[in-house]
Amino acid sequence: MIRTRFAPSPTGFMHIGNLRTALFEYLIARHNGGTFILRVEDTDQNRFVEGSMDAIYNAMEITGLSYDEGPKVGGDYGPYIQSERKDSYLPFAKELTEKGKAYYCFCSKERLEQLDEQQKYDRHCLKLSKEEIGKKLENKEPYVIRQLIPEGKTTFHDEVFGDITIDHAEIEDQVLIKSDGMPTYNFANVIDDHAMAITHVVRGSEYLTSTPKYKLLYESFGWDIPVYVHLPLILSEQGGKLSKRRGEASFEGLLEMGYLPEAIINFIALLGWSSADNREFFTLKELTEAFEIKNISKSPSLFDLKKLAWMNGEHIKRMPEDAFYRLAKPALEAAVQTPGINLKDIAKMVQSRISFIKDITEMVDFIDKLPDYSKDLFTHKKMKTDSAVAKTALEAIIPIYKEAEAWDNDSLYAAAADCAKALGFKNSQVLWPIRTALSGKPSSPCGASELCVLLGKDESVKRLNMGLGKLS
Repeated sequence: MIRTRFAPSPTGFMHIGNLRTALFEYLIARHNGGTFILRVEDTDQNRFVEGSMDAIYNAMEITGLSYDEGPKVGGDYGPYIQSERKDSYLPFAKELTEKGKAYYCFCSKERLEQLDEQQKYDRHCLKLSKEEIGKKLENKEPYVIRQLIPEGKTTFHDEVFGDITIDHAEIEDQVLIKSDGMPTYNFANVIDDHAMAITHVVRGSEYLTSTPKYKLLYESFGWDIPVYVHLPLILSEQGGKLSKRRGEASFEGLLEMGYLPEAIINFIALLGWSSADNREFFTLKELTEAFEIKNISKSPSLFDLKKLAWMNGEHIKRMPEDAFYRLAKPALEAAVQTPGINLKDIAKMVQSRISFIKDITEMVDFIDKLPDYSKDLFTHKKMKTDSAVAKTALEAIIPIYKEAEAWDNDSLYAAAADCAKALGFKNSQVLWPIRTALSGKPSSPCGASELCVLLGKDESVKRLNMGLGKLS
């Protein structure tokens, strides 16, 4: 059975790159009937940020990326927070020292700082004898345990990038156990992946050059090596690395900007993956059905906010009416205070016209109060209207609407069409001035006759006269 894990560090907000990793791991597991695990890797306590754990849990819940095993689920393996199993890592590191695959390092911080220009550790402590090591340990001198990288090269297979060979000369003897007894990320994730029987390791392509270190550890213990799936880079709109300081780089930031969780998930699924039929719109369920590792791309993906905004609008348009109304109701109630206005009717009008829920306010604020607009708004080249045409149209339609007995969309539209015919105008040359006078805006959530029904007869006639006044 396929087993994947999302292993974030609680060092801040949920970065979009991390969320994409979680999504792909979720999809790989779910598509193949496998198990998806959440494991919090908090061994670097110096980088721990208060509230990060909640950010992780909230993002998983809001996006629907439910996990089978993890800190809040339980299961056959655990615990799922690395700091709680601190004591389980040192025995593995000591086993490696006994096998000659790792060694104790007693170098001081000051000495290591002097080596910065060399970048790689010079293996100063590798020459220590067993007696010298034993004495230092007996004297409780601070130490770390480093992995001993042998000479040669390592080749590994990645499901996206194929076979990759890395020369060991490029790899440093990484620290496995820190001086505080905590394991490093690079060591703990290997131990935990084995303990939790992880079959597929999914992570960003920036870890490609580190993978030989992990493979060497697996080989040192005689463990099965997991399937590696490295994901392509996500680039900013300027083509550089996606900044962690910009709001759109975080899941929380995108939510604050008004993006729906469903749209965000849909969007990031396409950052490095495409379906066999090149579809662009997916629900999470549809992604689960369509997702195949073989369709992950090597090429970097562009984080295009314009496309995300379009996708957000598409998700809004495709919502069931009742679901959209529940989502939009708070914004509608805040924007429209006029008694007798049916908010559900307004919701139906705006649903296909907005990209964000926050757009509702600007679209419907004319209902409570007609804005102070310029008569230039009556001019519309495409509709072939100008001030003179608009004035003639309003002078003709006002008495018709004032005397109208039936106040419904069909009747009002028919009356406007008859008025246009009588004047020798096109329908748009009458409907545009009506819509402008009723809304005072260059665009409205519905047509002229629908606006009349929405506002009611008295308010509509009043506004039409006000519009005529601007043109006189």
